[in-house]
Amino acid sequence: MSLANKPNRKLIATLAALLFAGSAAAFNLDSNVPITVNADNARLDDGKGIATYTGDVVMTQGETELTADRVVLYRDETGLQRIEASGQPAHYRQAATEGQGKTDAKALNITYSAPESLLTFEKEAVIEQNGNLFRGDIIHYDSVQRVVTAEGAANDNNGSGRVEMVIQPRSRQNTQDPDGSSQGQ
Repeated sequence: MSLANKPNRKLIATLAALLFAGSAAAFNLDSNVPITVNADNARLDDGKGIATYTGDVVMTQGETELTADRVVLYRDETGLQRIEASGQPAHYRQAATEGQGKTDAKALNITYSAPESLLTFEKEAVIEQNGNLFRGDIIHYDSVQRVVTAEGAANDNNGSGRVEMVIQPRSRQNTQDPDGSSQGQ
């Protein structure tokens, strides 16, 4: 690794801590709160452990919500292993703790890997919380370690091909109502 990359990793870790401060884990499979899925259509292949939901899919657990055009759940003998969602875009919303507001994310594809507690947002990915923003082609979020890594796309004239981060000043972050909305600025 070159010395030029070290400050970037430290910056990303710092920004992740700001953006996801107080976030809870994604879908909590150890919770007593059930995961509920509503959709226009559903297909369960119990032998393969695959459930496919299509058409205005809404998946919730407590205050965590995933909406998409299509959601596929993969289970094995130990439980839910993976969630794959796609949409135009698919949306992921999660309440944060400690008055940090909600995390609102969107991408054309969202994948949650339960064993790694890893959320991956692919294609036109945007994650926002309290005015802080991550934008990139691919964003990985480790919900246990609270580490975000982002990658830009190849520059194809549809964007800069780079990762964008917007971090609000602490003074703005400290002027939140209990529901996470900002007071007039």
